[in-house]
Amino acid sequence: MAQRLEERILEYVKQHAAEGDPQSVVDHIDKYCSQNEWAMHVGDEKGLILDQVVKETNPTIVLELGTYCGYSATRIARLLKPGSRLLTVEMNPENAAVAKQMIQFAGVQDKVEILEGSTEVIIPSLKTKYGVDRVDFVFIDHFSERYTADTKLLEECQLIKKGSVLLADNVVFPGAPDFLEYVRTCGRYDCTYYPSHLEYSDKLDALEKAVFKGP
Repeated sequence: MAQRLEERILEYVKQHAAEGDPQSVVDHIDKYCSQNEWAMHVGDEKGLILDQVVKETNPTIVLELGTYCGYSATRIARLLKPGSRLLTVEMNPENAAVAKQMIQFAGVQDKVEILEGSTEVIIPSLKTKYGVDRVDFVFIDHFSERYTADTKLLEECQLIKKGSVLLADNVVFPGAPDFLEYVRTCGRYDCTYYPSHLEYSDKLDALEKAVFKGP
């Protein structure tokens, strides 16, 4: 049996999901995590909100902060138009290794690039090292204590433009009060709150959408 939870999820997907079918991969991760072992993916209920916002935004360049096992990257990538690009940042090399295999198994590796390292190092290097001018959509789902700092970093590095959409997970549990206060009161965002539940549970949680209005 695989030693780490993340490896057990990957093994289950490889055994039961249809290779090259991102929807099948997403469904089987949800099945495993709701029936066997809980894991911190955005999950099926909040995932539908994520889907809705991605479809409304119709992004070409996507940035994800926090890859984990590649669930949300796969979920987002399956909705992206041809030629789109999703860069996902993961600090934990073991999780990045699992995510790479998950994304390849799902068949979305042509759209997804995993960037290993910390957000505070990678965000400032996106323009010079990765050729990113601006991002259309940012999914924030890493360490809640980094939400505000990384949002400000995106602004400082001029990586978001008028109309760029930020969507933050787990703003109720474990919670990101500083982030909510910042985007709602700084005057640069139009915000929408999406009440929901923590993945695979009845515990209250929510997503916050913040649309950048410009400097």
